[in-house]
Amino acid sequence: MSEERAGGTGTRHGAIVASLARAQKSNRGAPAYTRFVNRPLGRHVAAVASLRALTPSNITALSAGFTFAGVGAIAALRPSWWSGAVITALLASGHVLDSADGQLARLQHGGTPAGEWLDHVVDCIKCASIHLAVLICWFRFYEVSDERLLLVPLAFAFKQNVFYFAIMLSEQLRRARPDGSAMPSRASSDSSPVWYSLAVLPADYGVLCWSFVLLAAQTPFTIVYSVLAAVNLALLSLALPRWYREMRSYTRTARS
Repeated sequence: MSEERAGGTGTRHGAIVASLARAQKSNRGAPAYTRFVNRPLGRHVAAVASLRALTPSNITALSAGFTFAGVGAIAALRPSWWSGAVITALLASGHVLDSADGQLARLQHGGTPAGEWLDHVVDCIKCASIHLAVLICWFRFYEVSDERLLLVPLAFAFKQNVFYFAIMLSEQLRRARPDGSAMPSRASSDSSPVWYSLAVLPADYGVLCWSFVLLAAQTPFTIVYSVLAAVNLALLSLALPRWYREMRSYTRTARS
């Protein structure tokens, strides 16, 4: 009997995963880790959550728990190989759960305004706090010979907050287009080429999560983190004018 139930659960899990794959969020502009690793893993988590009758907000809360435990550990723990592995696991798990909550909401035919608000607020706090935690870690535990190096986490935090606000605002303005047209929402009809997903891989939050395995090695981590910061700032400088041109292309609404 238990085997039959297990088989039935497995079948339902597979059906849910397949359904989520068909209704997947657009892969347009998605970096490779998000596209090929995080979203597929999130589908499986969303399927398990659905079978356990969890809500998207439950998953958001779990994501926040994992993520902020990892962020707190960056600032509080002296860097070591074991702490780097734990931090990476916490941050990467939180990232998977962050993908799962949105997929679970789509599975349940749309989330609630409160759930969407909670998800975005958690993401906003994450964007700022992770880099401030790196700054605290470097100040407390690293032998920083040039204090200008401490500007790197601040620059990364600046980039993350500008990027997050700009992309969220752009998404809202697309939804409110005066002509009533909607952006494609399915990966099959609106997908970036693989080379593009690989090219923007340094902008993927998942790559940042995994960089913390190097936290105990000051020089390698500093180099990797600084390169990611520089590439992210460069990509932001390219994206902002493109988004502005896109917004200008929309039909103006009549002023009341």
